[in-house]
Amino acid sequence: MIQIYTMQSVAEAVAIAELGVDHVGMTPADRGLPGEITPSLAFEICRAVDGLATSVALSVDTDLAQIEQMVKSVQPDILHLCGPTGAVGPDAVVQLRRRLPDIRVMQAIAVTGPEAITMASLYAPLVDFLLLDSVDPNIEGVGAAGIVHDWNLSAEIVQAVDVPVILAGGLSPSNVRDAIAAVAPWGVDSLTHTNLPLVGGGFRKDLQLVARFESEARGGGGA
Repeated sequence: MIQIYTMQSVAEAVAIAELGVDHVGMTPADRGLPGEITPSLAFEICRAVDGLATSVALSVDTDLAQIEQMVKSVQPDILHLCGPTGAVGPDAVVQLRRRLPDIRVMQAIAVTGPEAITMASLYAPLVDFLLLDSVDPNIEGVGAAGIVHDWNLSAEIVQAVDVPVILAGGLSPSNVRDAIAAVAPWGVDSLTHTNLPLVGGGFRKDLQLVARFESEARGGGGA
């Protein structure tokens, strides 16, 4: 399974989906996050890729009402919770699932040390997916760091839990095969290293890099 972040237009999302990517990710926010878009545009993207790919919308919020409002506005297939580690605790996830019974939930786990194994084990029974990611102290929440973490810890988590695990964090066309071999995840995710930087700042997705990432991941045994 291949997940690609972060879509910033309908055309981009459709193009990524048509490459065969399974999950297309969006960042509906107004917090200075990389590639963030408005909830209304995220909604348009979800509708445009329906039937082509699974839509994923992330949230770094910790207030359940704000998360619920975003999900109801965007209507993604999957809610990706990636706020600061533990900020939306297991009990809060249970509450959120009661409030949003029709949404699948992906919980980000910050793989910063052995404590990640404990955190993953706490969340695994409560969610549909775990996403193992890196952390950049200059970026809010878990993810978008563009750096590789300890794959040995990620492999231990894959072995310890009974829920699909997506490996993220600095994955690129050049290392995704090695990552799959080392971790044996259910899926892999890329943001930073499938981007084309733009003059003046920002980025868009590099379709050639995404195609290479997908080819390498499929060749490396990704589902």
